[in-house]
Amino acid sequence: MPSPMTNILLTGSSRGIGAATFAALKTAGATIIGQATTGSPNAIAADFADPAAPRALWNAALDRLDGRIDVLVNNAGVFDANPIDRDDAAWVAEWERTMRINLTASAELSRLAVLHWQERGSGGRIVNIASRAAYRGDSPEHWHYAASKAGMVAMTKSIARGYAAEGILAFAVCPGFTMTGMAEQYLARREDDKLLADIPLGRVAQPEEVAAIARFLAFDAPPSMTGAVLDVNGASYVR
Repeated sequence: MPSPMTNILLTGSSRGIGAATFAALKTAGATIIGQATTGSPNAIAADFADPAAPRALWNAALDRLDGRIDVLVNNAGVFDANPIDRDDAAWVAEWERTMRINLTASAELSRLAVLHWQERGSGGRIVNIASRAAYRGDSPEHWHYAASKAGMVAMTKSIARGYAAEGILAFAVCPGFTMTGMAEQYLARREDDKLLADIPLGRVAQPEEVAAIARFLAFDAPPSMTGAVLDVNGASYVR
């Protein structure tokens, strides 16, 4: 049976993990408002590089969902290379852009969600799609990406510890390489045999596998799991 937590805001819903998660939640009977850089019938256009976008998205989603959001899934993110030999201004600009899109926007939406649930006295769930890089680190071109995802994990744990007594639960998912458009360019620059040698399972994850975890956390994970971080990386990094 579907959980009563059926009104969901999902960021980054247009492709990859987000599109697979949208489908999984829809199949489970949820009413979902998605977010994408460009709008569509199922998504509100919001560019998280704009500091005004998270609040505007939240307000628009509330309007479409009759004033109630039960679950927030923070999935939107960027994975752009930032070599250390770029000029100072460009390197810092890319660092700050990645932090804003991957972490700060998620934090702003999470804050709005917590305040919404406190006002309603209803409880709610936050599911943050982080990354294996939060624990293992990433390539020399992706310090900023790894740091943004580590921040997301720390934020998840802080929310879980701070608001569990109010029925506000928070979880994180840490995928490794996943066959999505965001990772394809990076994967293309590496030799497949070397990449797969680092994954005991012998293949990268599929978006549907990550979506299955997100669906479980949104609907079925028991409250005592709040604060949990679930790995989906084919045993390429175990904690």
